[in-house]
Amino acid sequence: MIIRKELPETNELVIARVSKIMPYGAYCTLQEYGVDAFLPISEIASGWIKNIHGIIKEGQKEVAKVIFVDKQKRAVDISFKKVSTAEKKNKLEEYNLEKRAEDLFMKAVELSKSADSKEDIIKAVAEKEHTYADLVNDIFEKRDPLSGFKDKNFKDALYDIVFKNIKPKRFEVSYTLELNIIDPGAGVSVIREALAAIESTGVNVLYLGAPHYRLVSEDASYPKAEDKIRAAENILKKYGKKITFSMRSENKAQ
Repeated sequence: MIIRKELPETNELVIARVSKIMPYGAYCTLQEYGVDAFLPISEIASGWIKNIHGIIKEGQKEVAKVIFVDKQKRAVDISFKKVSTAEKKNKLEEYNLEKRAEDLFMKAVELSKSADSKEDIIKAVAEKEHTYADLVNDIFEKRDPLSGFKDKNFKDALYDIVFKNIKPKRFEVSYTLELNIIDPGAGVSVIREALAAIESTGVNVLYLGAPHYRLVSEDASYPKAEDKIRAAENILKKYGKKITFSMRSENKAQ
């Protein structure tokens, strides 16, 4: 990350490296944050675990889901078993893209022979971007994220390296939505209005057969795709007196 939060958020997917195994769980290092987290034995895998050493090994890296954060105590608990196959695949692809984008960024700094220090360049870019992957995606989307950037040599070097070495990647999440009318006076028009508002957020709505729909969100990063779903959910909440709804992720572990 260009700008790194001190701690992850609850439900965030992270890359965890097992550092110390205990009888009741394991301590892990979160690779993107450089902080320790605890993995309870009950969150390693489903079912009873007879021998924890037969399930995980020190040095092992896994995608984990954050299930508890105490910011005052800087305590973080994570889970392996709450990560679905789809979430694991998307997170690993996102993590690998971020590392590759960071390597290309540093190479551009070196090739540009910029008068500015590496730290100064990172600080300037961080004013516009949160991650290296976001920076790369904005370049592909022709948003010109370095517009007005004073170091033209670095900008030219970065754009050249990105277009030569990376193909844009998209992440997809999908949810099943059940939508019901509770205000007879509103009629089906309120359903059409709500679904149209959802589509305005960039979420695709697929009809499965009343009252069920599929919401599909796509973006350059898994969290951004999830953010679109959250925006759609907030829209539905505004219709609370006219409709009821429930959403179930098709990406989560069962």
